[in-house]
Amino acid sequence: MPLGIEVDRAAISAAIRALTAGETDAVALMATVACEIHNHHPYADWTGFYRVVGPDLLKIGPYQGGHGCLVIPFSRGVCGAAARTGQVQNVRDVEAFEGHIACASSTRSELVLPVWNGAGRLLGVLDLDSDIPAAFGDDDEAWLVPLLAEVFHAAE
Repeated sequence: MPLGIEVDRAAISAAIRALTAGETDAVALMATVACEIHNHHPYADWTGFYRVVGPDLLKIGPYQGGHGCLVIPFSRGVCGAAARTGQVQNVRDVEAFEGHIACASSTRSELVLPVWNGAGRLLGVLDLDSDIPAAFGDDDEAWLVPLLAEVFHAAE
C-alpha cells in the first residue's frame, strides 16, 4: 500500500454482501457498492460506476466524490478501455496512459473493472480514482473481480 494503511477488504465485502443480499436492480447495487468502497477504502478519492447505455457508450451512474465525467465513449479514457476490452485497467500513473480523461485534475492513479451480470451482459465499469500514484495493487483486483461477479450475478 502506498501509505502503509491497510484496506479491510473482508469487512468491506461483508458489508456489501449484507446490504445487497437479494437485490437485483443494477443501479441500487451500484449505489451501495460505490458507497461502501468509497467510505472504507483509504485510497479511493472518487468511486463510481459508468453504465452502458448504448452501443459503445458509458454514462455516469452512482458515485461518491466530486463530479465525474457525464459521458465516456468506449473509445476514450481508462473507463472506455475497460468497457471496450472487457479487461481490468490498473493505471498506476494516469499521466502515462494515452488518452486519459482528466475528470479531476488531482487524480494520479485509477483502477477500472468491467461489471458483468450472470448472463454475460456488460452493465458498466467500476472506476476507482486516487490522488496517490500507484494506489491500487493486484490485491485490489483479486478482491474486486470476484466480489463484483458475485454481487451483480443476478442484476437486471
